[in-house]
Amino acid sequence: MSENPFAPDVIEAVARHMNEDHDDDSLLIVRSLGGVPDATEAVVAYLDGDGVDFTVTVGGEERTVRVSWSQRLSERPQIRQEFVRMYREAAEAQGTTPRAAAEH
Repeated sequence: MSENPFAPDVIEAVARHMNEDHDDDSLLIVRSLGGVPDATEAVVAYLDGDGVDFTVTVGGEERTVRVSWSQRLSERPQIRQEFVRMYREAAEAQGTTPRAAAEH
């Protein structure tokens, strides 16, 4: 395992933003790309250069689900790009029209 390229304050800021402003996106990502279609809640818990860990609620019980990035990340701007990519991929897989990139 490689050292995490993201400092704790970056992880906390990204998690807070996702959990406060994009909780529906996280749920969509977990249901589609995380392989947990019955999830009722998804919270960003941790991320590193390889992927993001969500705390997911299924049937009233919590578990961790890891979704990998499409490539190893090393720069903070890449995180947003990957979340947008995952959201768009998940929306398309679910047959819904994703929001425009400017709406993220």
